[in-house]
This record gives sequence, C-alpha cells and structure tokens, in this order.
Amino acid sequence: MDAVWDVEIVVVEWIQSWGRWLEAPMEAVSVLGSQALLVVLVPLVFWSLNAAVGARLYLIATGAALVAGLLKIVLHSARPSWFHLSVRPLAGETTFGAPSAHATTSLVLWGYTALRLRRRWAWWAAAATIAAVGLTRIYLGAHFVTDVLAGWLLGAAVLWAALRYEDALLARWRRLGLPAQTGLALAASLVALLAAAGWQALFHADWSPPEEWTGSVPPGLDHASLEYMAGVAGGLFGGVLGLSALAVRGWYSTAGSAVSRAARYVIGISGTVLILVAVDVAVPGAAGTAGLLREYLVFAVLGAWSALGAPELFLRMGLAERPAGASPAAGAARTADAPSDGPAADRE
Repeated sequence: MDAVWDVEIVVVEWIQSWGRWLEAPMEAVSVLGSQALLVVLVPLVFWSLNAAVGARLYLIATGAALVAGLLKIVLHSARPSWFHLSVRPLAGETTFGAPSAHATTSLVLWGYTALRLRRRWAWWAAAATIAAVGLTRIYLGAHFVTDVLAGWLLGAAVLWAALRYEDALLARWRRLGLPAQTGLALAASLVALLAAAGWQALFHADWSPPEEWTGSVPPGLDHASLEYMAGVAGGLFGGVLGLSALAVRGWYSTAGSAVSRAARYVIGISGTVLILVAVDVAVPGAAGTAGLLREYLVFAVLGAWSALGAPELFLRMGLAERPAGASPAAGAARTADAPSDGPAADRE
C-alpha cells in the first residue's frame, strides 16, 4: 500500500491546506460518525422517539463497528499522520487506520435513518452528512481516501445485510428462550474479540511501525486496538441482552407527552454519565488483559442500562408504558410477533 499512500498523501496535504480555521468545524462534523453517537444519540431515539428504530440502529451500528475493529487489527494499516510527517495529526487516534470506522458508522446510522423516514430531504441530508464525515476524516489526518472508501463499502454491506435479513433473524431469535439468547450474545461478542486477539498474537506479535512510516506514531497501538474491540464487543453483548430481556418483559413504548419524552432522555443520559464516573473512580485504569476486561464490562453495563435498565426505570416512574396488550407472560410466549413499537414492528 505504500505506493498508493504516497499518492494519497498529496490529496491529504491539499485538503489540510484549505486552512487551520476549518479545524474546529471539521472536528464537530466528524462527531456525526463517531461511536459516541451510540451512547448519546441512539438512546435518544430508543428512549424518546421510536424504540423499534432505536433498537435496530444500535444493533446494526454496533455490529458494523465490531467488524470494522476486527479489520483494523487484521490490516494493521497506517494513518496519514503516521505515514508521513508532513501531515498534521489533528484527530489523535490510537487505533489502526483502515477501514474508517467513522465512515462506516455514519453510513449505517444516517443511511438507515433515511430509509426509515422515507423522505427525499432525509436522503439528501444523509448523503451530505456521510460525505462530510468522510471529508473531515481526511482533513484531520486520520484517514486516507481509500480508508474512507473502505469504510463506506463496509457500511453499505452491513446496511444491505440488515435490511435483507433483519426480520427473518429476529423471528428466529424470538423463538429462543432468554438463557439461549444470553449465551449466543455472549458467545458472538467473545468470538469476535478472541478472533482479533488471536490474529494479533499469530501475525503481529512483534509488530513495530515500519521504517517507511516517518510521522508520529502513538505507542501501544496493538493494545489500544484490542481495547476498542473489547468495548464494542461488550456494548453488543449488553445491548442484545438488555433488548432480549425487555422483549420478554413486554417491551416498551415511547408514546407520551413531549415533557415525558424529554424527561426520559435526561434521566437516561444522567444514568450513563453516573456509570462512567463511577467506573473511573472505582477502576481508574488497567493494563493488559485487565484493561480489556474493564472495557468489555463497562460497555456491557452501558448497553444493558440503555436497553433494559433505563426503560424499566421509566416504566416504574410513570414516564412510559408497555405497548397496548403487552405483558411479561405474553412477552415470554411471543415468537415472531412483537409490539407495535418493538424491534419487529413494521416499517413506517
């Protein structure tokens, strides 16, 4: 790839030459493709707007992020600011480059949202957002053009697969009991994480930055990339477990007044912040395997809180209700059918 990167460096330098005044706007737009959206924006949809769409957005985006993280470890590719010292490192990334997870996440989240809205303006807004996020990643020196293209390709593949198979997979999933669902979710998350760790141990055990990389390469890339994988895997497990348990208990409706919808989000996001603060105080940091375990458990708890803990709290506080006709017993017996606001709801 060095020959390709040599050409692409010229493109990155040209985009960065547009001016330093663009740094703050580019950083702001870049957030629209970040994993932070899974913690801040997707819960807003799930708690306050449409539980069916929110649940699917979370699962699709988390699954895509897990695949992107695995590919980063397999490829061990550079970022422009690592490859050539002429590129300003404006993003401060500590995981490997291709594919761009921001490009993947933006395409999956905003593309799926546009599909559900079924409005022309939504398509144009999604396309503009996806393109803008890709541009910011190049300007910030975080990705080559090929990294962004690879991220879009991965996102498109995940989005296509989700739209093609989500209803059939969900129908089969609902035929399983909660213990089986828990076991499968745990196994899927751990298999992905162990695959990444195994690949790294087999093929990159003694990896160090190549001499051709003349930029500033941050230390500990191997471990940081695995920590990223651990966090995403934990979030996937916690989210799937929480959503499955919530379905068994009768699911959750986002219907209600604007005040109750706003209150849900404020309470839910406050719980998220409290969890993060508590973890930082109790376990401020860990290295090696302990660090991977910490990331996995933290994001598993966050996923479970968003998918189960917060909705159940809203129900107890009278800020939300179960869908009409739903009950824990009905939820346990349900197979392919789901509440009208549930994850198997018909597309609007």
